[in-house]
Amino acid sequence: MPRLARGRVSALAGGPEGGKQPAGAEAGPPRVLLPSASPVPVAERILQRGIFEINGKSCDVVLSDSALRWRPIQPECPVAPAAGNSKCGFLSKEEFIELKDLFSVKLKWRRPAKRQKGGTLLGITLFACIKKEQNKIKDYTLTLNNSSEDHCSSWVRDLKKILAEFSNRPKSLKVLINPQSHKKKATHLYYEHVEPLLKLAEIKTDVTITECKGHALSLLMECELQEFDGVICVGGDGSASEVAHGLLLRAQMDAGIDTNYILTPVRTPLPLGIIPAGSTNALAHSLYGITHIVTATLHIIMGHMQPIDVCTFSSTGKFLRFGFSAMFGFGGRTLALAEKYRWMPLNQRKDFAMIKTLASLKPEDYEISFLPVKAFQDFQEVSRNEDRTTKSDYNDQWQKIQGHFLNISIMTIPCCCSMAPEGLASRLNNGSMALTIARNTSRPEFVKHLKRYASLRNQFNFPSVETYTVAEVKLQPRNNCGYGTGDVEFNAKSSENNYPWNIDGDLMEVASEVHIKVHPQLIKLYGGHLEGMNDYK
Repeated sequence: MPRLARGRVSALAGGPEGGKQPAGAEAGPPRVLLPSASPVPVAERILQRGIFEINGKSCDVVLSDSALRWRPIQPECPVAPAAGNSKCGFLSKEEFIELKDLFSVKLKWRRPAKRQKGGTLLGITLFACIKKEQNKIKDYTLTLNNSSEDHCSSWVRDLKKILAEFSNRPKSLKVLINPQSHKKKATHLYYEHVEPLLKLAEIKTDVTITECKGHALSLLMECELQEFDGVICVGGDGSASEVAHGLLLRAQMDAGIDTNYILTPVRTPLPLGIIPAGSTNALAHSLYGITHIVTATLHIIMGHMQPIDVCTFSSTGKFLRFGFSAMFGFGGRTLALAEKYRWMPLNQRKDFAMIKTLASLKPEDYEISFLPVKAFQDFQEVSRNEDRTTKSDYNDQWQKIQGHFLNISIMTIPCCCSMAPEGLASRLNNGSMALTIARNTSRPEFVKHLKRYASLRNQFNFPSVETYTVAEVKLQPRNNCGYGTGDVEFNAKSSENNYPWNIDGDLMEVASEVHIKVHPQLIKLYGGHLEGMNDYK
């Protein structure tokens, strides 16, 4: 990796035209030989060429409209190289940075700490993203030293003009911080690690520190969002889900859709960025492949985006909320119990709730109806090719399962986390949901199933566990006893006949049937694949 270098090199590329010495001039050091510009693809256009010092070496630097390339300048040998002497004939290796990996360029000055302007010009500093191991990306600097202000300013103007043409990169962001996240250090985390990078990239921010649960949602309902290119959430899964729900709900309101009955939701125009600052960070982990704050920030700065599938949750025809994943049964009961003990430290609260829920493990008597994604796709194909399709044709595609279930999971995201590093579902945007059903079994067998989440293979290879790929799911209780009946500990939290759901880490209580439907690519999230990013080793 190039280190920061100091020094001064003239902007001129050599002496008199033709390289000849004036008559009577004394012999000096060997004449400097500029390497010929490296082959540039025909589609590229050369914008600038000059001499800079990079890592203590004078280099011939070429700026095209897609890359910055440099090669150390070699002295020309006065005579033909002797046999076996390869130094004079050696051509230094070219290095380069693709401009798509740059996110900022600045003039570099040496000045006293208290001075804001002036000083001695050292050159130009480029700020780029480089790919590291395990989906991690980091910021990296390269300094081009040159003391000519006119020369450096011309280069900076051209580089900034190119960076401004990356239209997918945000210029203004709304930032929402949950101060309770990251052991109440989320605000410090943002100002220490995230804000400096956003300022370096010259991204304007409007920051709100939320005061309570639901604050972000109400703010997104009222805020003027037209001036922003995206919204950033600093928090855990619950905070991110609340902000995503708020953005999508706002999009429905702006489109004039009745938010009580959302059948075909519209996409939100604003992308969402997530800075992982929670305990599980399943959404951020699924998105970035890692829970690394700098990686998340640089994905946002670079404008990497990908569309994500989202679920709608409704009951008796009335819309409840948007979400990415849900757990019912053991997952819902555990969260409901943990909510009662928020005075406990987070990790202790989670462990306590899980152990206590396992100790009183009870199955839910439910009917599960689901529409397999293959049947749904076939129905859509028939609908396009035939003049008439009836509701009975649609209903005939549904399948039903009845019985006692310990846990039911529905996911549109892989749900990667420390407990399940490889995730529990396949992809972020394949237009389907992963339905996982754990039927009633012994407590030891169910615990084995939970532990298998950390495995890379055969996570669901149990007789009591079934998996399906679905487009819609309906869950209907087969009795009216409700959640927590006969259990003082659970019933103290929930009202009578309500069943708890864990929606992206948020507790939702519903008394009757819940209908869940996937909507493909409903929201764009900052983050993406790293195949096109260089590591510059």
